[in-house]
Amino acid sequence: MGFKMKGVDFGKQDHEDAPIIKKNLEDGVLAEANKDGSIYVDRSVNLNTTRASKIIDHEKVHLDQMQRGDLDYDDKTVTWKGKEYSRANMKEGAKNLPWEKEAYNKVKV
Repeated sequence: MGFKMKGVDFGKQDHEDAPIIKKNLEDGVLAEANKDGSIYVDRSVNLNTTRASKIIDHEKVHLDQMQRGDLDYDDKTVTWKGKEYSRANMKEGAKNLPWEKEAYNKVKV
């Protein structure tokens, strides 16, 4: 028997209903998109600002990438369109990473 997670609809392209969860994130990390459709936002980010809206919209691009099957991750790797990238020495969020290029092009943070 399966379960249904309320508030998450992976059929929506805009991820308008993505749960936003305030959380202490690693230094320099403002937000994270999660496989369960939620977005973590660092406690330092004021959600009532244009900047926060752009940060969240950026993460929604990553939710869309995961929904399309282009992006996946685990603790050790990020997989983009079938190619694995080691997270060991990766600068997470770097603009030159292919999944980040798309997000930065769609949302000017």
